[in-house]
Amino acid sequence: MTSQLNVDTIVDKAGSGGSNVKMANTSTYVSDGGAVTQNTVQGLCKAWAFKQRSGGGITDSFNMSSIDDDGTGYYGLNYTNAFSNVAYIPNQNIRGGVAAGNSDGHFAEVQTCNTTSAECQNWYGDAGTNATFIDWEVRHTFFGDLA
Repeated sequence: MTSQLNVDTIVDKAGSGGSNVKMANTSTYVSDGGAVTQNTVQGLCKAWAFKQRSGGGITDSFNMSSIDDDGTGYYGLNYTNAFSNVAYIPNQNIRGGVAAGNSDGHFAEVQTCNTTSAECQNWYGDAGTNATFIDWEVRHTFFGDLA
């Protein structure tokens, strides 16, 4: 038998407004156009971090336990909850301009995806022998399946 609950607002028993909602990993939502449904849990960001430009620390994060400094421009982001496999999607955004006297731009990249961490590097110049590694301010997001 199918059930349907129609409400405008869900609040806690005391009526104070806060509530905990738990969804199964098979929960779906209807697309903007209404033509298809998508898995809600699959579409959520599973981890993110705002890495400081200097000092290598994390200013704010979700599902990150720590950052390790592997040298100028090299660092690892360690997850609180592991991914189920290494086939997840990392995304980076750098804040800052092109380094003075260099027109090749600047780059942030996840070099290695592990189930419990991501190894990253930041540089400016070309990706070859002329690269200069530097600590940029980087925003990382990760999408995939948690274990």
